[in-house]
Amino acid sequence: MAQATSEYGEWPLKRLMTEVVGSGHKSAEDMTREQAREAFQRILDGEPDETTLGAFWLANRWKRNTPEELAAFVDVMREESVEVAAPSADPVDCGANYDGKHTSAILGVAAGVVAAAAGTPVVVHSGDRVPTQKLDAYKHVLDELGATTDLSPGESADLVDDVGFGFYYQPAFNPGVDDLFERRDMMGVRTYVNTVETLANPADASVHLGSFYHLAFAKRMVKTLKKSRRNPAERALFFQGMEGYDDIRPGATVVAEWPSDDAEADENGILDYEIRTSEYGMDIQGEDLEVEDVAGDSATITEEVVAGDREDAFADAVELNAALRIYAREDVSGLDDGIAEARAAISDGSAAAVLEDLRSY
Repeated sequence: MAQATSEYGEWPLKRLMTEVVGSGHKSAEDMTREQAREAFQRILDGEPDETTLGAFWLANRWKRNTPEELAAFVDVMREESVEVAAPSADPVDCGANYDGKHTSAILGVAAGVVAAAAGTPVVVHSGDRVPTQKLDAYKHVLDELGATTDLSPGESADLVDDVGFGFYYQPAFNPGVDDLFERRDMMGVRTYVNTVETLANPADASVHLGSFYHLAFAKRMVKTLKKSRRNPAERALFFQGMEGYDDIRPGATVVAEWPSDDAEADENGILDYEIRTSEYGMDIQGEDLEVEDVAGDSATITEEVVAGDREDAFADAVELNAALRIYAREDVSGLDDGIAEARAAISDGSAAAVLEDLRSY
């Protein structure tokens, strides 16, 4: 058995594999909060053997992490890797999957710009070709638009306050996780790092907007935020996003909202309900939002929608996604009002002005 060290505790990853998480998806046990904390501290410090690290990540993927474990990972990440720079504004923190999209347009820049023009500050964050997909993400759309993305956390916070829409770049604000790039790439599959990095919340926002594939995972993410002692989010909306990204899926889309005092909310204060996007002007199919060049076409769509030069599926989708961001911060009481705010921001030129400020910053 590996020996305890004075620097950490009594649970090297090899021991956790042998005694806790490594016996298979049916018989593996969950880690305590303290064990999970120590594991991620060791990982961020580069202490584990590469083989042991890969096995540990895969074992956790098989057994599925609990909210308690995920919260411990989030807290260690924010304590030891994330450089928080909070703007004076309290923005909506948009945590899309960092490994990007391959088929449909990324609408979050346009939606965030429109929401900002309507008075709801928005923050997005991503890395650069993050494993496993290593596809286009927020950074690449902003690069195509000519916006500056290689920003320090302080510069990102200033951007939010000056423009209303801000971007935080993972290598700058979360270097410990960024340093895991090569090891994650060699895994070939997603790990819990793909989950917790979306909860980095570098702007210390009190509202988080995220996406999910299945409702059970959304509830796990909400419970993670509730159990975290370092992420200050007090409200969250998770919805079924296209390709796991924070672009709302056309059709019938499930939303998990927390906290809610609705009688239909569960014991954790999570209310789940369905949005039929056709009822909000987004009467389209998923293929209507597909593009050939994700970053380049998404940038062009952003320019044209915020300028009011499009009245098509992309414009409808941007308006609803902007409305969801406005509603998430409770700046409106419902999506209909949010859409009205979004349309007004486009029609009066406010959205185009925010985009221009973003590009010239």
